[in-house]
Amino acid sequence: MKFPKLASSISAVGKSHAGRIALVAIPTGVVSAILMGGVAQGAVPVSFAISGSQFKISSTQLEGTDFSQYSGFAKDAEGAKHSVVTANIGNATLENLCQSAVADTPMGKVGVLIKAGGKGEPASAKNLQIGMTGLKGDAEFKNIRIGVDASDVNTKEKGSKGDFAQDADTISIKDLKQDSWSTTASVFTLKDMELKLTDGSEKCF
Repeated sequence: MKFPKLASSISAVGKSHAGRIALVAIPTGVVSAILMGGVAQGAVPVSFAISGSQFKISSTQLEGTDFSQYSGFAKDAEGAKHSVVTANIGNATLENLCQSAVADTPMGKVGVLIKAGGKGEPASAKNLQIGMTGLKGDAEFKNIRIGVDASDVNTKEKGSKGDFAQDADTISIKDLKQDSWSTTASVFTLKDMELKLTDGSEKCF
């Protein structure tokens, strides 16, 4: 299932460096690592207000090319700012992809659970961008650069000048578990997608 031309970015990264978060990966073979995020101010002409509720993403194996990561924030519909780690992956595949979200409603908790890429053909995405607050997994980077200025990373989307960043030719993450505010992609292909409503008790992790 394809979702072309999804909305393009989380709200713009501000000019002030105060309160920003940077998660740093140490390139010592396979390590616990950072991942994904949104885009910086002016990188994409369209933005959106996040819902104010985080969601979970998991994958048994993520493979990606053209990776960068830096810090920023996303705004919700009330104007509140939420610190995120931002990153970009040019092309990504995700085996056994799972996404879950839970919301409080007048009828109690309601959840949405989406699964895809679990029958031998992984989900895939182009120009993947996810704004996140936490990630667990084992990661390996190829040709990583740590300490790059965020405005000078080797990806189309860039951060603000003076911010800490890193980039790499490729990224591989095993047993990805991530808490996120937003996900965007120019094309998101979900093979064998399953979606169901839940009572909020079924989550990806």
